[in-house]
Amino acid sequence: MAGNVRDYPKLAKDILEAVGGEENIVGATRCATRLRLVLKRSNPKAKEEVSAMPGVVTVVENSGQFQVVIGQHVGEVYEEFSSLINLDTTNDTAAEHKGTILNRIIATMSAVFAPFVYILAAAGILQGLLILISLLFDSFAESGTYQVFSFISWAPFTFLPIFIAITASKHFKTNMYIAVACCAALVSPTWAEIAAQISEGSNISFIGIALTETTYTSSVLPPLFLVWILSYLERFLNKRINEVIKPLFVPFFSLVIMVPLTIVLIGPLSTMGANGIANGYNFLAENAPIVAGAIIGSLWQVIVIFGVHWGVTPMVLANFDLYGRDSFQAYQTIAVIAQVGAVLGVILKAKNQETRKVSISAGVTGVFGITEPAIYGVNLRFKKPFIFGCIGGGIGAITASFFNPYYFAYAGLPGPLTIVNGINSEYPSSVWGILIGSAIAIILPVVLVQIFGYGEKQESTKKTDKQPEATPAAMEMAAASENEVTIGSPLSGKVVPLTAVPDEVFSSGAMGQGIAIEPTEAKVYAPFEGTVVMIAPTKHAIGLKAENDVELLIHIGLDTVTLDGSPFTVKVKDGEKFNKGDLLIEFDKDYILEKGLKTITPVIITNSFAYEQIISEDLENCTFNQKLFTVVK
Repeated sequence: MAGNVRDYPKLAKDILEAVGGEENIVGATRCATRLRLVLKRSNPKAKEEVSAMPGVVTVVENSGQFQVVIGQHVGEVYEEFSSLINLDTTNDTAAEHKGTILNRIIATMSAVFAPFVYILAAAGILQGLLILISLLFDSFAESGTYQVFSFISWAPFTFLPIFIAITASKHFKTNMYIAVACCAALVSPTWAEIAAQISEGSNISFIGIALTETTYTSSVLPPLFLVWILSYLERFLNKRINEVIKPLFVPFFSLVIMVPLTIVLIGPLSTMGANGIANGYNFLAENAPIVAGAIIGSLWQVIVIFGVHWGVTPMVLANFDLYGRDSFQAYQTIAVIAQVGAVLGVILKAKNQETRKVSISAGVTGVFGITEPAIYGVNLRFKKPFIFGCIGGGIGAITASFFNPYYFAYAGLPGPLTIVNGINSEYPSSVWGILIGSAIAIILPVVLVQIFGYGEKQESTKKTDKQPEATPAAMEMAAASENEVTIGSPLSGKVVPLTAVPDEVFSSGAMGQGIAIEPTEAKVYAPFEGTVVMIAPTKHAIGLKAENDVELLIHIGLDTVTLDGSPFTVKVKDGEKFNKGDLLIEFDKDYILEKGLKTITPVIITNSFAYEQIISEDLENCTFNQKLFTVVK
């Protein structure tokens, strides 16, 4: 584990050799826990080799970055690493380097859709509930209540281009308000009226160019390409327009150029592309449904691991827009449920208390269609459950394919709660196929785990295997023990399970055990007496070491490393001793949120491996110094 390594020069040298040497390094940076490398060429063996190195927690390849998760000692490793390469040149090129075309597409799709996917998921669940209630009560669909909730559920999809404008403008680093103004024009009711007239035979042109009947509500690629090209246009205009008139004429020229360009050229071409991909998949699903089911059911979660799952979103939305239904998400649901089934199998089979605890938390998030905690925290950790989940998902989806399964409402996060989206009176067999396939997907992995095990030999053989269940009585006994240490909260806020943190490194427990706090007060205090062992260069994270050797990482927000320290004021220095209750960091919570980032703060005991048991308090909210953990030596 990262807490044990002390030979930082050797680790830095080994990492450099494994990734292909200095000539393969485009850029190298660090955050509070990770060494972030941009490579010219990726080596499939490098991830496995680096992950196995003493001192490395795990390796995550994401958005063209090779991220080596080390923990609180990443600073020491980074210093040694930087001494081995010429960072002056690599950092200049790193800013421009974007990796392969595939990596750029993946990074873009993730950056654009991830921030609002939960909004779409919530709207999809609402649509599913309306379907279910209408099935139970025939008259409900004619009521005003139904109509109100129905237009609420469809609003995020109708105005999807505006959501894309907001997130894409951040990704492409262009003016958000100009991007929103351009995309708002695409979903204007007036344009919908013009498109309707064209579809009815009217010849309407723009400066002599015939317009098409393409509409842009619920569209993905047209607004995405619009904002991408806008980013270049805006930079061009900013360089050439006088500073005095720039605030007025940059938006003016952006609007009068980009909106017509989109409705004349970008929109029709990109819509044809999305529809073409959707029709290609539909041809496979309709003519070889067994093949489509087998591929999606068994391999979808593999696709999630590699981070390319956002790439199917335009295709799925195009299906709903064109046909009002989609089979891809029906098979996705079965694949998700299969991984939940694999976790359930581990829960039933495991004797290790900590394994069961992590599995239960991961399984709960899987119910909501979020499988990353299950994949990284349990299934991939032991390998066998992930394989069994893929098998169960494949067989379940193949079985469902015989029933012509479809979703009739978009599900942002397909999973058990969205099965109702498969209900439709014109396709009565659809939901039955999904239900039967889901039943196979959840039962088969459970059975396989019970028969073949889940990889128990990979579990720690420490004394935790012999611990009794953490009943309230047992916890009270532990509290009275001389071998326990109590850790309080470093800040006030809402307590969130670590498995619910939308960052796989934290949610999987790879960094150690702990919890997360959604802060209500923008101040971090010392929860014990100790020493500062690490302050991130960008000030967003701090590592503490107590007098009793407990090591605590406090990571303020997610991806706040990108803010370059702007919202953070650190009150202590690296290596400085502090007393319990001392103010360590103040931060501007509103600034972080305005930048579109999350303020949820993981609080991690990074040397969890050194202790027999760590008991987290069952809290919904906490205040500074309120008891969070009991550490049993």
